[in-house]
Amino acid sequence: MICIVMGVSGTGKSTIGRLLSDRTGWVFYDADDFHPPASIFKMNSGIPLADSDRLPWLLELQQLIAKIADSGQHGILACSALKSQYRQLLQNERSDVIFVYLRGDYNCIQSRMQQRTGHFMNASLLHSQFEALEEPQNALTIDISHSPTTIVEKIVDYLQARLR
Repeated sequence: MICIVMGVSGTGKSTIGRLLSDRTGWVFYDADDFHPPASIFKMNSGIPLADSDRLPWLLELQQLIAKIADSGQHGILACSALKSQYRQLLQNERSDVIFVYLRGDYNCIQSRMQQRTGHFMNASLLHSQFEALEEPQNALTIDISHSPTTIVEKIVDYLQARLR
């Protein structure tokens, strides 16, 4: 099974993904690590990515997901996956790919983004992230107001139920 932890920037996808990996022993990947330098430059400069910027990145992530699944491993991917078409591309009709949507309100996430350091995503892009977001209908949705420990527990319970 591949668990994609999704949501707008600043929801804690990477933090939750790492904690979930520690808890489950599943391999963790951060989609941010796969962005080409030109996309990182754009986001750092406050320029939203277009679908044409995202497509090669999404296709690379699709290949990563296939590689993990085909090897018989479980995996966790932290990825914004904001639009339905992005999620469809990542899932690629695989029944072993599930989504966990970290949901939060704009003000809470903006505050988080303004406090973090060392991330290339310009906080000014949060508005464009919310504009692009198409909330998933077929995902476990968890409010980010919960503690990271509680969020991970909810995900673990969900994964265990799905693996039965």
